[in-house]
Amino acid sequence: MITAVALGGYAALVGTAVPALLSRARWPHRAPVIAVLAWQGLMATFVVATALMVYHLVLTERHVHEGLVGLLGVCGLAAEAPVSESAPTLGDVLALSAPAVIVLLPFGWFVLCTWRARRARQRHLDMLTLVGEPAPGYDATVVDHGAPAVYCLPGRRRRVVVTQAALDVLSDAQMRAVLEHERAHIEGRHHLLHLLIDAFSRAFPGLPLARHAKEQITLLVEMIADDRALRSHSRDALATAMCEVAAGQAPRGALGVGGPGALIRLRRVLAPRPRPHRVTWLGVVVASTVAPLLPLLVACGP
Repeated sequence: MITAVALGGYAALVGTAVPALLSRARWPHRAPVIAVLAWQGLMATFVVATALMVYHLVLTERHVHEGLVGLLGVCGLAAEAPVSESAPTLGDVLALSAPAVIVLLPFGWFVLCTWRARRARQRHLDMLTLVGEPAPGYDATVVDHGAPAVYCLPGRRRRVVVTQAALDVLSDAQMRAVLEHERAHIEGRHHLLHLLIDAFSRAFPGLPLARHAKEQITLLVEMIADDRALRSHSRDALATAMCEVAAGQAPRGALGVGGPGALIRLRRVLAPRPRPHRVTWLGVVVASTVAPLLPLLVACGP
């Protein structure tokens, strides 16, 4: 019971208190890649801690005292597990299914969200074959629309799309800057991060960690793409382009340069701040890696 309480407290801390602190921290916007890793570490930690807590609550007293080895023994996966005189009971099977559901629920939502996003992208790609035209010199597809917008469709049939209004208002330098932003999304497979946080928020609705992670990772992914565009284009070109297309809406399953938090990103592009000290980001990496392992160390205890 003490182990279950400890795991439950750890899961509650990771699922409620830590996300609020991390979302208010200043360093993530200066190191968005490391910040995304931190949020992923929190999500993995919550799932592991919650699953192990449920295991310790519902499993029989005999297997709880045997720790994680007892769990593997019930599954028939641990060769060194203590020998039991009786076969696994129905209660053992049901007990194992409870933590398994917690682990598999986000995975199931991820598969479903991926399927839905792929269908939405496919419908949009089919539409582009009818109304889209190649953009000379930009390796993009142009659609005749009155609102300036630039977005990408990731996946196997990846495509960068610009509206005619965007071509009319953006200069060549601005257009190339936003196109580099979109290619960063495609090459970085950022749509998978969107699917991951969408699945996690659906698996655990109402959880503060899910809400904060979805808001922050969505913004951080855009910052990562901004940083990629700034490697080869000026800050002024990207910032002015962002202002022009900020109101443009990307379809479902696509990633647009306007994106969320456009004002926050605009300030970041025009007034860059130094990256966190090496000790800071190294500590975040270590903490993000170790945090999901701590519940396992607790559960492995006899």
